[in-house]
Formats: sequence, structure tokens, C-alpha cells
Amino acid sequence: MGCRIRIAQLNLVVGDVVGNADRVIAEAASARADGVDLLVFPELTLTGYPPEDLLLRPELLQRVESALERLRAECRGITLVLGYPLRAVGGLFNVAGVICDGELIGEYAKQHLPNYSVFDEKRYFQAGATPLVLDHLGLKIGLSVCEDIWQEDPTRQAVEAGARILVNINASPFHVGKRAERETLVARRASEHGIPVVYANLVGGQDELVFDGASFVADGAGRILHRAAVFEEDLLTFDLDDEGRPVGSSPEPGTQTFGDDAMDEEASVYGALVLGVRDYVRKNGFSGAVLGLSGGVDSALTLALAVDALGADAVEGVLMPSRYTSQMSNADAFEEAESLGVKAQLISIEPAFRSFLSMLEPAFEGLAADVTEENIQARCRGIILMAISNKTGRILLTTGNKSEMAVGYATLYGDMAGGFAPIKDVPKLLVYRLARYRNRCSPVIPERVLTRPPSAELRPDQTDQDSLPPYEVLDPILRLYIEEDEGVDAIVARGYPAEIVRRITRLVDRNEYKRRQAPPGVRISTRAFGRDRRYPITSGF
Repeated sequence: MGCRIRIAQLNLVVGDVVGNADRVIAEAASARADGVDLLVFPELTLTGYPPEDLLLRPELLQRVESALERLRAECRGITLVLGYPLRAVGGLFNVAGVICDGELIGEYAKQHLPNYSVFDEKRYFQAGATPLVLDHLGLKIGLSVCEDIWQEDPTRQAVEAGARILVNINASPFHVGKRAERETLVARRASEHGIPVVYANLVGGQDELVFDGASFVADGAGRILHRAAVFEEDLLTFDLDDEGRPVGSSPEPGTQTFGDDAMDEEASVYGALVLGVRDYVRKNGFSGAVLGLSGGVDSALTLALAVDALGADAVEGVLMPSRYTSQMSNADAFEEAESLGVKAQLISIEPAFRSFLSMLEPAFEGLAADVTEENIQARCRGIILMAISNKTGRILLTTGNKSEMAVGYATLYGDMAGGFAPIKDVPKLLVYRLARYRNRCSPVIPERVLTRPPSAELRPDQTDQDSLPPYEVLDPILRLYIEEDEGVDAIVARGYPAEIVRRITRLVDRNEYKRRQAPPGVRISTRAFGRDRRYPITSGF
């Protein structure tokens, strides 16, 4: 007999076990009314992902147990697959549980616990060792959890135990190219074993991570038949025929594509950044966002992201010119704000800057002006923005990009001050590409912002290239050193000047102490600063 399956691709809240259980109960009632037989939720549905050290608190596990009791009592007439932590003999396990008509009929413990990149599951969980195949709804249903599908043995074990369809629940975070990687891998697993795979993924922002959703269904030939939305909640419903095969229009042989050809890199990164900003601000209870507008491309892009994430009424821009700020910069900043419908005000830092210079004159006697005076300007701006943030309840968004954060081209307690850094993992060249992408959607960033040389405007006639190599040289070196862990000699061997490579890599190493004090930001690369890259501050390497 046939079966109707639905993937509930939800945006859940870490630690909100009661609220997450409420979502499950509501979706179960809706699915039951729609004739759904099997409703599939993401990994660690009840706790959200990743719960991190909340898993060490007994109270969290007690709340999970209470939530499961509620689900058994309130979710009748439908079968649920959902994830949660389970305390059992041998330790704590990351499980996929199956509840049918009020009864818990099976639990599968995740076998492969990722402990690389942003993952740290071996800190909390013990690994399962056995497959679980349920003879249910006329189907032989095998279960697996996230990383298990990336390894060969769990799928093979499930098939050998009789599975004719595999349900894989996930909390798989976004990075550039990840969607195509997932679909290619899962399609290979499905075709290797000749069974359909139901891939259910989490969606939403959680601190530095963004989960893009993009759940899908692959048939036994490895063809992607159904896809859920990207970067938003979605309910993906499909039917199985009497033979347990997904019903849907399959691509012609040889025409299979992976990922979404209509969503290019700029669109996917922009979508991830918007979702990351929206969820960080809203889930942490801020009323909106405030940011400094310099007239440069970084603040322009950050403003557009904030408006697209939160709405213009929830965003405020502040221009803070000094004696070195050009009229062109002020004009461009006001134009950006007007194009996006954002309130913007101008507060000169000149009185504060003069006061600080006067106060410090005795301490600086006999010392030449240098970067210190530039940093004082940045710190004046930080004080103004933090004051507005405190007064309004709006989070301060910083505007620094990955290239700047890498080499320390940012001021502690100045432009690094704030609560969230939307483009912290976005290299400068990609900033420009994203800005042009956003202008293709609707023109909001003045063209000259994208064409004139970037400058911090902290001294006369300053440009970034006074102290940094061109970004066309800098960004590739940073990618090789930070994301691919290549050493100086290997980077030089690729044709980059040895002196520049040595200087840039020294700057990266020396500025780890700054990055430890930076706010979190959205991860979009395979190696972001933060939980993804953990280097010692003090090192003789």
C-alpha cells in the first residue's frame, strides 16, 4: 500500500524544549489533517542544534523526557520521526526516535559523531553501533542521523537489515557549495544500494551557524525528485507507491543536476547572511539593529543585509564623520539609507576626538602621531554606537569583513565593538560581489561606492592599499593560509611574492588576540574565525 510522507523543515530554538515540542505537536496535527502517514523532523528536534554544554545540564534532559511524554500523549493517529538526546546505559546518545500513535516504537543512536570543523559531538555523545529497521506502514524503514549518511557502513547495515527506504535526519550547516555536496553524496548512497533516501534538514540561524534547510528526496536510482525551500521553513510532502518508491517526475537519464542552478554563489551567501542576522537579532530578543555608516562598501552591504533581515523600521544608521571624512562619503551614506528607507542621523566625532587629544597631550608629549590617533577616532565612534544601542535596545552590528579581521585591520573597542558581525566571514572581494548582487535585485548602493578605492578615512588621503596589498592578491593568500592551512613556502610556490606572503601570514598570526575579542558572525566558508578555527594566541610556531 502507498504512504504519504512529509518533511517538516523547521527553524527551531536551541534550548527551548517546550517551544520546540509545541512546534512538533502543531505540525503533527496539521499533517494528520492532510492525510500524512509519516512526519519527519530534523536532528535534535527537541533541543535544537547545537545545544553544546546545555547537554551537561540534567535539567535539559529532564525537559526532553517531559516533552516526549507530551508527544506520546498528544500526537495520535500519525507516525513521527524526530531527534533528541537520550540518556541510557553507556552514556548520552544522539537519537532518532519513532513515535507511532502515542507509542515509542524505536530509537536509533547516531553512529558517527563528527568532531571536526564546527562539530564537537564527541564531547557530549557516545556512538551507537547497530542499525534500526522498522517494519511499519507496510515499509521497511531504516533510520540514520546526519553524519551517518556521509559514511558507508550505516547505510549498508540498514540495507542488510532489510531497509527498503532510508530516513536520514540532519542538522547540516551551510557553507558555500554545501548543498551540491550533500545531494551528490546522498544520491550516490541511494544508487549504490538501490533505495530511496529521505533527507530532512534543519533551517535557521544559531549563533555563528546557518542551517539552510534544502531538504530533499532521492529515489533508488540516485535522482533528486523533490526539494524543499532554501533558507526558510518548508513542508515537503510526497507519496510512495505500493512498491515503496517515491512518486514524482524524475529527470531524464544523464540530466541530473545537484543543488539549485538558479541560485548562484552570491545569492546563496546573501541568503545565508540575511537568515543569520535575522535569527541572531530576533532569537536574542533585540528590538532591531544599529550600525555606523561610513560611505564605504562594507557598511553599505551590512545595512542592506540588516534591512532585508529585519525591515527598514527596525534598523538605524549613524554617520560619524571626522576631520578626515569626505563629503562624498557622507553623501553616499545618506543615499544608501534613503534608498533602503532607513532612518539615519549624523553625529560628528570631532568634539570627542579633540577632547581626547587634549586630554592625552601630556602623556603623548614628544611622541609623533601614528596609528594611535587613528584608533582614537574609531573608539569615539564605538562609544557613540554602543550608547545608542544601550538606549534603544537595538543590537550594534559591526561592519568588518574577513580580510580585515584576518590581518588585524580593525580597532579593538572601536569598529570591532558590537554584538554581531554579519560579514565577518566574507572576504573583501566577495563583499563587492555581494554588493553588486544586491544592486541587481534593486539598486540601493551608489555605484561610486563600488568603484572608488576603499579607505578607512582616518588620516589625509588614506586608502587600504597604503598598508595592505591589493585585495586581488591579499584574499587568495588569506584563503590558502586560513581555509586550506597551506604554509608560506607552499603559497609562494603558487606564484605569490615571498615578502608579501610572509608579512600577511605574520599579521594573521599576530592578530589572533583581536579576533578572540570580536563579536560572532555568520559562517559562510569552510573555515571561519571562531568555533571553526581554534589557534593559540601565544605561539612560537
